[in-house]
Amino acid sequence: MQRFILRRLYEFVIALFLLSIVIFIIGRISGDPCNLLLPDQAGEEEFKLCREHLGLNKPIYVQYAIWLKDVLKGDLGRAYVTRKPVLELIMQRFPNSAKLGFWSMVFTTIISIPLGVIAATKRGTWVDTVCNISAVLGQSIPSFWLGVLLIWLLAVHLRLLPVAGMGGWKYYIMPILTMGWWTVAAQMRLLRSSMVEALDSEFVKFARVKGVSEGWVVNKHAFRNALIPLVSFMGLHFAHVITMAMIAEVVFAWPGLGRLLYDAIKFRDFPIVQGVVLFMAAITVVTNLLVDILYGYIDPRIRYQ
Repeated sequence: MQRFILRRLYEFVIALFLLSIVIFIIGRISGDPCNLLLPDQAGEEEFKLCREHLGLNKPIYVQYAIWLKDVLKGDLGRAYVTRKPVLELIMQRFPNSAKLGFWSMVFTTIISIPLGVIAATKRGTWVDTVCNISAVLGQSIPSFWLGVLLIWLLAVHLRLLPVAGMGGWKYYIMPILTMGWWTVAAQMRLLRSSMVEALDSEFVKFARVKGVSEGWVVNKHAFRNALIPLVSFMGLHFAHVITMAMIAEVVFAWPGLGRLLYDAIKFRDFPIVQGVVLFMAAITVVTNLLVDILYGYIDPRIRYQ
């Protein structure tokens, strides 16, 4: 098991390093931030001083080497606009994204797992049909459109919920629905497919022949074997809802990492873009590593692959 973990860790470190190069290059080719930081009447001398002040006058490989050295020391740089440390800004916004992500995970898990099990055990009935239609609709509706629709219906028309911002429990409802709608549908369909395959397997048929109760067959045998693909998806979803909830955070003006990244891209604030994306990537890498380790405990055969 230790060798399995070390191999995965090595792969993820390499992936993170290559991703850092991509992040850095894409940020630099998006445009010159001095065009936004300086007034329209600024001359060439002001632009030259601005680039020197921001360190943009050096060759790109030198800029990357300096940035990577600082990152390894735990310094993600300072924002161009506010001049605040990027790590400080990330730590201020991350708890807000984590709260939203946690409750989104709770919502999707509570809804999707029972529906997936019911759809599999009631295969071919009207219950299964309703669940499948709901899943297709859930995966077809764009998140940004759903968010705008919820604002119009629940906040503007019915006046039941606040339009945007962060506050009490009412502020969480629309962002969670926006983020979780697609995931509920995806997890339900995935679990249904895995459960159907498990219920049709030989060991389940043998258990039924032996007279094992249907509840025990479903919960003990089929559900446990259907967990592996679901655990993988839920692990990736956990990283997604915390790191890539930009749509919900922008639509509902939620002060999280997604909103911070959106504003940084708009103003070409390279240090924030690089720091936030790298932070998001690190969360994704760590989550994938934990999922792989959990795989090894759920199915010991995976440890020796």
